Amino acid sequence: MMWECRALQILKMVILTSLVSREPLRECAAHLRRLAGRVPTRLFVGYLMLVMVACSGCQTQPKYTGLPRKTSIKNDGLKVLSDVKLAKDHELLVDLENLRDEIATELNLPPQKQQVVVYLFGSEERYRDYMRSSFPQLPPRRAYFVGSSKELAVYTFWGERVQEDLRHEYTHGILHATLKDVPLWLDEGLAEYFELAGKPGQINPEYASRLSEAIASGWEPDMARLERLESVGQMQRSDYQEAWAWVHFMMHDGDDSRAVLLGYLKTLQTRKDAGSLVARLQEDIPSFNVRFASYVATIRMPGEVQQASGKRPVIQHVLGQQPEE
Repeated sequence: MMWECRALQILKMVILTSLVSREPLRECAAHLRRLAGRVPTRLFVGYLMLVMVACSGCQTQPKYTGLPRKTSIKNDGLKVLSDVKLAKDHELLVDLENLRDEIATELNLPPQKQQVVVYLFGSEERYRDYMRSSFPQLPPRRAYFVGSSKELAVYTFWGERVQEDLRHEYTHGILHATLKDVPLWLDEGLAEYFELAGKPGQINPEYASRLSEAIASGWEPDMARLERLESVGQMQRSDYQEAWAWVHFMMHDGDDSRAVLLGYLKTLQTRKDAGSLVARLQEDIPSFNVRFASYVATIRMPGEVQQASGKRPVIQHVLGQQPEE
């Protein structure tokens, strides 16, 4: 029938042209009004519904929810895919390259065995949408490191704390690109340690203040408890603080404490299970708990290190920032 052919032509015109301009829709409406008086009501309503569906589908463009892809930069074991356009010499990228060298030097790590990929989303909303759809089991955090059978990936977004978040998660990436495995609490402690820009070993003033107050109030550190934590969801803010303090203590209290930590990491270069770090400390530094409490009570000033007497792939690792407020 002529009216049926005309209706199909209208539908086709809506689908093909409404992507470009809204003007054809006004023309379609006029044709439909003329058509309404010539066809059976039941059939006309059916065609009208098809046109309405076509219009809504063509005019509503779904937002992009995939991984960043606007900028791609690759350099010596680091690949960055970003929604934000970045030059190869952007300060954030230069900082990550310097951080990689700092971590390797400070911890005596071997060359990377695997590339670390950074996905930098252009907005927090884009990042949250992607993480909710891709990793619905993870609690909300500003950034995540996800190590899988496919890749070592960092996910975060462009915001006020992007440098801090990138440094934290990229530290996880470097550790997992050079070591067989890292205990969760130590992984987070090292990431907190290297999170602050500047000379390695910077004091986190918030952590230092809270921990020294806790020591004064009778709090007792417990590395063995930290060693029992198995997932990032189990870690509370106080656990991140204590993990940072243990790393800072071992790196700066004396040559003997530093040697214990570096020896432990060296074992992890060839073995996935290096045993208990507490056991190593007890063997080499029997008074390590007392020394730790004394050390934590004295680190108060930002940037000042107090020296105490004394020597959908299979996800394998998920590490993230502290719980959000």
